Amino acid sequence: MTAEIRVGTCNWSDHSDFYPRGLPARDRLAHYARFFPLVEVDSSYYAIPTAERTRAWADATPLEFRFNVKAYRSLTYHEREAGRAREPTPAEERAFAACLDPIRDAGKLRAVHYQFPSWFTSSPENTNRLARLRDRHPQDLVVVEFRHRSWADPAGLPELLGLLREAEISLCVVDEPQLGSGSFPAVLEVTDPRLAVIRFHGRNRRTWYRAGPTSGDRFDYLYQEDELRGWLERVAEVARQARELHLLFNNNRANYAVVNGLQMAELLGLGYPPPTPPAFTPALFGPPDQLS
Repeated sequence: MTAEIRVGTCNWSDHSDFYPRGLPARDRLAHYARFFPLVEVDSSYYAIPTAERTRAWADATPLEFRFNVKAYRSLTYHEREAGRAREPTPAEERAFAACLDPIRDAGKLRAVHYQFPSWFTSSPENTNRLARLRDRHPQDLVVVEFRHRSWADPAGLPELLGLLREAEISLCVVDEPQLGSGSFPAVLEVTDPRLAVIRFHGRNRRTWYRAGPTSGDRFDYLYQEDELRGWLERVAEVARQARELHLLFNNNRANYAVVNGLQMAELLGLGYPPPTPPAFTPALFGPPDQLS
């Protein structure tokens, strides 16, 4: 088995230095789709889009383009009441399900991505919540990403991997700073061979726990080429276990994710369109004090 590899970025609206000057916001997705065959929708975590909006996204992209959609924040237990995770309401679940329909109907929905917060720790209650995800998405591919190290504890990891395999849910592989309990190691396990996902968050240890006005303040990191090359063997290992592999760059300061995504595509020989000036000028290639 050798996976079809798709490279993309997490969201398309953040890459302000990538788009031609004066390009209207409504035309950004179509421009982005000239370079990449995949995008992760992150705005759906902050607010559930309407079906009209997601239909417009599907209409703006080529037939072969694919979307991964990030689950709304209450569905991933980011909302808390009295210090405890709040269960999503039926109305929130229905609204999120409805926003997926136009993308799925267009044949462009590839996966629903559940990124859990750092306070979503390994526990019987949270394990049961994971097991119920398949019931919520009976017809969709589901990817889960953890932000607490307890899920990678050697004593409990085999049980977690077994649960995900039985439920046919993909464990997201991550590249991120290994810093304290609010981080997760790169576990190269394919738990649903239909799809594997690797997300690149950058390696800026200084900003990993920073709460800034935008996510670009936290994921402020430009990978150097040798760092991307260091992933090629692991990408090949994951690709041997899956039928499709998504490589998604979330280092969304300036145009960093776009630059690194196209660099990775070139290293893998995927034949993506080459970058064009002025969106890829050396002046945008990262702050000199970024930490790895």
